[in-house]
Amino acid sequence: MSPTLVILLTGALIATSCALVGSFLVLRRMALLGDAISHAVLPGIVMAFLLTGRRNSLVMLAGAAAVGVLTVFLVELFVRSRRLREDASIGVVFPAFFALGVVMVTRWAGQVDLDVDCVLYGEIAYVPWDLWIVGDTSFGPRALWTAGGVLALDLLLVALLYKELKATTFDPAFAASVGISPLVVHYLLMSAVSVTVVGSFEAVGAILVVAMLIVPAATAYLLTERLSRMLALAVAAGITASTGGYLLARWLDVSIAGAMATVAGGLFLVALAASPRHGLVARWWRRRRLTARILAAAGQGKTGIRG
Repeated sequence: MSPTLVILLTGALIATSCALVGSFLVLRRMALLGDAISHAVLPGIVMAFLLTGRRNSLVMLAGAAAVGVLTVFLVELFVRSRRLREDASIGVVFPAFFALGVVMVTRWAGQVDLDVDCVLYGEIAYVPWDLWIVGDTSFGPRALWTAGGVLALDLLLVALLYKELKATTFDPAFAASVGISPLVVHYLLMSAVSVTVVGSFEAVGAILVVAMLIVPAATAYLLTERLSRMLALAVAAGITASTGGYLLARWLDVSIAGAMATVAGGLFLVALAASPRHGLVARWWRRRRLTARILAAAGQGKTGIRG
């Protein structure tokens, strides 16, 4: 495959994975938790490297997922203590974990190609040349396999637990009454978020992952009130953002990740303005029609005319 096709395909796979799990984060009003996990998993990545001495993708995914679940557990623990609200709990936990990861990188992995800039910014332009080689055989770009594997896991989670995710998202009390554990589903979803974030680190960085987790899902949320349709629209918005961002970056000769996030933001603004039910234009039109009806009714009352 050509380098351009590899970059576009990697971006589309990552955008699809982020859109699937990000939609449930938006619906559960946990967008900030996705941001927290994307930063807090850094110690898990470093610990996995220190234990194995290799940048093995599967080991790092496991380490990051474990720390991601620990982050969620601590946030929930602080919230249940009733001393801190969720936003304050997130603000306490994720800076502590991220700072710990930075300290671990600078102390024990400073001479290795494992740095904070890689985690934060990534560089999808280098994806076509980072190959997965076993012996004398090349299986193609490593990031493409990683992104494809992460997407397969996310698709499997959504397909197998669609009803459980839907029930615990919209009515946790009802889900518990029919035998579905909201807590177990919650931790499974957070594990998927952790794996998705880490699987995208090296290619696009944490900043773009956060944008892809939340912005396409928020865009879809403005356009529909059905979960299945929202998932499809979020995936479409994510793929459009990744493809359009790459083309914009080539045209302007700027950062690819930055251009992708910019296009995602532009799509959200379009949805915010033009959504048929929740858009600014639709709201303005409804208010104008209501004002016109009120004025017409007031005019009829003054003249004594009744409809």
